[in-house]
Amino acid sequence: MAKKERSPHLQAFLNPIWEANPLFVLILGTCPALAVTTSLESALGMGLLFTFVLVGSNVLISALRKLIPEEVETPSYIVIIATFVCLVEMFSEAFLPELYSSLGVFISLLVVNCIVLGRAEAFANKNGVLDSLLDGIGNGIGYTLAIAIIGLVREILGTGKLSFGNTLTFLPKVSLPILNFSDYGGPDFSLSIFTQPTGAFIVLGVIMAIIAAVKIHKDNKAKERKKQALLAEKSAKAQQKEAK
Repeated sequence: MAKKERSPHLQAFLNPIWEANPLFVLILGTCPALAVTTSLESALGMGLLFTFVLVGSNVLISALRKLIPEEVETPSYIVIIATFVCLVEMFSEAFLPELYSSLGVFISLLVVNCIVLGRAEAFANKNGVLDSLLDGIGNGIGYTLAIAIIGLVREILGTGKLSFGNTLTFLPKVSLPILNFSDYGGPDFSLSIFTQPTGAFIVLGVIMAIIAAVKIHKDNKAKERKKQALLAEKSAKAQQKEAK
């Protein structure tokens, strides 16, 4: 039975989460991803702000795509993205001062983030508002998931504990106390290298290697199934000829 194809809307939403993850697969936005992932909390904060900027700019650029002259497309996109970044920056400074201070200049650098500008030029200016909205949400979830995984691994390996729920005060339901794994009778396995940029590259490289290995394994299994199907088809044809 042929595999049922996804609808274009579902494809726009799901592809960036795994198959075309902006960080793990396309390797985009690595600078802020490696800089702000010293903790899970900072990574999630950046992911939420990034998603807001990406979704807002995608939708607005898609809605205005027929009105923006081709000669000034890129400057117009940058102005639109900068507007959403300013909103995010003012909001975080006013209501999330700890997050604002921990992310620092990387909030402002969302203006020139290659993922945000790339989705504007490659997708939003060629597709409708709904698809652009889903593309923005999908890429936002994919990027947030990627940096959250890196932040989680780096924080646990780098400090031996997990602190979450102090900065993201607008998420009280998921607030957790500081978890110090050595308090439960385990050894202090913290390695300070993972709190440094070197550790970020190590974690990213290992995760990308695991993803590549999984993809290669799946591709090999698919090739093997295809090969077996061809052999079975040839065997069936040979038996039909013998029967005749």
